[in-house]
Amino acid sequence: MDRQTLQEYLSKMNIVLNERQAEQFLLYNDLLLEWNSFMNLTAITAPDDVLKKHFADSLALYLLPDNPLTDRLRRGASFSLIDIGTGAGFPAIPLKIAFPQLQITMLDSLHKRIGFLNEVISRLGLEGISAIHGRAEDYAKPAQLRGSFDMTVSRAVANMSTLSEYCLPYVRKDGYFIAYKAAEFAAGSPPDGSGSAEKEAAAGALRILGGTLEKVFEYTLPETDYYRCLAVVRKTAPTPKKYPRKAGLPAKEPIIE
Repeated sequence: MDRQTLQEYLSKMNIVLNERQAEQFLLYNDLLLEWNSFMNLTAITAPDDVLKKHFADSLALYLLPDNPLTDRLRRGASFSLIDIGTGAGFPAIPLKIAFPQLQITMLDSLHKRIGFLNEVISRLGLEGISAIHGRAEDYAKPAQLRGSFDMTVSRAVANMSTLSEYCLPYVRKDGYFIAYKAAEFAAGSPPDGSGSAEKEAAAGALRILGGTLEKVFEYTLPETDYYRCLAVVRKTAPTPKKYPRKAGLPAKEPIIE
């Protein structure tokens, strides 16, 4: 990956990087590959794939239309965001590099990954971003980070009901939870939760958790057949205090209305 390729590709998404931002992306790529040689961070390592399937896909949030927070993003305004199950820092770190005004928290349950993320933050000179070691179920308690963010995002591999239980408690009322999902979630169906088993189950879980699925925004990354979607959930009511349940239950026993 080189600076020109990176900048030209992201410009196809109307994302313009200055020289410092381009250098930060390139250093992030180098650190990702270096650390991936001795710990499992990603199976995607080819430069073109890292650019498109990690960096550009993380930045797809910028493309989301008709949303008050992404409208603020495009105007250069700030808001607070937490990335649940951030892994190697996707989508949080690409979002922070491209939009440094964002105030970002990354949460992950594996301590080794937090070490990597802190190294990235330090080496890239990023400010207004932090990495926390812990489980989503624990930090969603009222004395911790519950209801503290304008937006929660996640690219974690889990069904929508489970992700919603992990993520919605962190969102303020009228804020948003946005899940990066594979094309199968959209399935060409309307954004009311119907049309696929996962969406039907999610619709019931969201009603219980205080969220409403506003839309499913479908996109294909430039010059690829990498078809993805963003599931956009608005926090319409407080999440009942019993959620999220104790560690392990959201994944083992997703909420069924």
